[in-house]
Amino acid sequence: MNGPTLHKTAADCAEELPGAQLEHPFGPDWEVYKVRGKVFMLMTEVPGRPVVILKADPDEADALREQYSHISPGYHMNKKHWITLEGGEDVDKELVRELVTDSYRLVVAHLPKAERPVDPNTYGTGTQPAR
Repeated sequence: MNGPTLHKTAADCAEELPGAQLEHPFGPDWEVYKVRGKVFMLMTEVPGRPVVILKADPDEADALREQYSHISPGYHMNKKHWITLEGGEDVDKELVRELVTDSYRLVVAHLPKAERPVDPNTYGTGTQPAR
């Protein structure tokens, strides 16, 4: 997947997430997606390379960095809790969508229950809560 496709895929996924909002708090070169005021995805270019910066579980982040050559520690973010994703041959739409959704769910899980737009334990996992 190339850089422009990476950004489009990530943005398309983020825009489908309940309560997600796009902001530009750092100027026009940074697209920042938030849910209830909390950042879950940033997109920009670092020396001409489009990147997507996402929140990740620390253990999963380590595993992702080992498995994918196009995933590195979070650019300008806490290296333990954030990852940077670049376009590359081992990056496909399913991986991008999964990582964006996981980042969103991690942020939603830390919101007060009354503010959560979805249940972070079931959203995007294919399982629905019992009614």
